[in-house]
Amino acid sequence: MKTSRSLATSLLSLSAAALLVMSAGGVAAAAPATPDEGGSRGVTSKAVNATGAADYWTAERMRNAIPGDVLANKALARGNKSSADSVERGSSTKISGQGAPSQSSLHTDEAPVSHIGKVFFTLPTGNYVCSGNSVASANESTVSTAGHCLNEGPGAFATNFVFVPAYLNGAAPYGKFAATSLHTPTQWSSAGDMQYDTGFAVVAPVNGKTLADTVGASGVQFNAARGLSYKSYGYPAARPFDGTSLVSCAGTASNDPFNPQFNSQGISCDMTGGSSGGPWFIGTGSGGVQNSINSYGYGKKYPIMYGPYWGSVIQQAYSDASSAR
Repeated sequence: MKTSRSLATSLLSLSAAALLVMSAGGVAAAAPATPDEGGSRGVTSKAVNATGAADYWTAERMRNAIPGDVLANKALARGNKSSADSVERGSSTKISGQGAPSQSSLHTDEAPVSHIGKVFFTLPTGNYVCSGNSVASANESTVSTAGHCLNEGPGAFATNFVFVPAYLNGAAPYGKFAATSLHTPTQWSSAGDMQYDTGFAVVAPVNGKTLADTVGASGVQFNAARGLSYKSYGYPAARPFDGTSLVSCAGTASNDPFNPQFNSQGISCDMTGGSSGGPWFIGTGSGGVQNSINSYGYGKKYPIMYGPYWGSVIQQAYSDASSAR
């Protein structure tokens, strides 16, 4: 992601019919998602081979991985136009998370958070690094990240995809969770539409335990209100950062004035490449519900991180991943 900055959307008051509740015991049934007004809700998914992925990512390869902002920059350079004819306005949906075993500066250094980590993957153009987060799901094995960290948009899906939660200075305290399938909105995989720059990876267990059982999982929210306050997290690796530790930004969301067709929101933030895919939480900390990811920015002159609106299209990609085995 560019000098990436992202954010997401916000939270409406919830009706009982629009509320999903997830716990360690499972998921409650919910009413069908309200069709979005911004286009089809197609999902593109790709099964990937998890064998050997964790071993592939040696300390040297992780250290030399390319920050994923260059992939988002390619989509921006195409003069991307959103394929949606109107803004999504589905019913607000919230899924609670599983418990894990406001600031004036543009970023704050953070201690590791168990469910937030780094994402490593291979595309035909090289080895890359982004950020990601463990999210509540039926399979207890779902990671959220940016669409450009899963698929070239348009183009090939990633291989050798692993999620390393609580990464710190090259250490993988909970192991490397290798992906078994990758899921993005078709609008991203077929056209690189920045409005839908989000993806979800389903990962295999490590030492017989699912991702959520190992590190916990954040609740998620879709079709929320706009203009809420957020805290975002990521592992920026491009200068002046080195990707070795977790960083956060906080602020109130506002619309992207340069490319309003992206339907994105942004907060003040100076995170750089490598923070792509890091989670945005409603509120002031990592215990809130996730509502977007770090997607893109416009460089040092405009230190703002932008992220896609999580509406019904992205919700469908999440649902597809959540139910995958």
